[in-house]
Amino acid sequence: MMTLYVLGSGSRGNCCAVESDGAALLIDAGFSAREIERRAVSAGLDLSLVVGIVLTHEHGDHACGASRLARLLRVPVLTAPGTWARLGIDRETAEHRSLSLCASVELGAFSVEACATSHDAAEPLAIVVRSSDGTSIGVAYDLGRPTSAVRYLLRNLTAIVLESNHDEVQLRTSDYPPVVQRRIAGSTGHLSNRAAAELLSELHHPGLGAVVLAHLSEHCNSAADARATVAPALRRVGFRGALHVADQDRPLAPILVVQRVGIQLGLAL
Repeated sequence: MMTLYVLGSGSRGNCCAVESDGAALLIDAGFSAREIERRAVSAGLDLSLVVGIVLTHEHGDHACGASRLARLLRVPVLTAPGTWARLGIDRETAEHRSLSLCASVELGAFSVEACATSHDAAEPLAIVVRSSDGTSIGVAYDLGRPTSAVRYLLRNLTAIVLESNHDEVQLRTSDYPPVVQRRIAGSTGHLSNRAAAELLSELHHPGLGAVVLAHLSEHCNSAADARATVAPALRRVGFRGALHVADQDRPLAPILVVQRVGIQLGLAL
């Protein structure tokens, strides 16, 4: 089994972690190292167990704390070559382990797979982490649109952390300039609540035990709006797991992701 920690998610920072068999992986480090340490303590995550930091892309709300944390924890950074180059982390600070579409990276108790996403970054990725018992967690945000590669990577998972960034009407009626609205809603921007609901309906299978809606816009969305769009769509396809909505300012309760005889469950601890 794995435990999923969502330490915070939104436009001001994103950081998740998975823990299994006495080891942990951070997925993105979009807060300062000190803030990640504070949130980890609050959530009950022991950072001394971290064996690596996985980065989806180089934007500050996903990577600003990575260099310092990698140095403090003495762990490698797993990310795409383009992201690593754009970050400019000194090789004496951290080892780079390259993630690509055609190979998985083994690290501690984990196998990490990735695929490219459609976003305005150097080489952005969606991530899947698997444990030895078959439990699997996918993390995909800053998507723009769900490509065939993303759909393939996220199939048959135990838990999914997926972007549900904005409500389309709220975005169109927001104070954002038209150019910003077009970027957010465009193919290299962010997934709307409606698009997230459609993708999750497509990805649903009986073993999907937990869904976390992430990277919500502070100006064009709310937890209630995201849930109100996604929950009915999941019910229609028979989802019986737990639906969570990530918070920008505080960690969620740890989510225990368990595979049991023919079914996979995701329960808040």
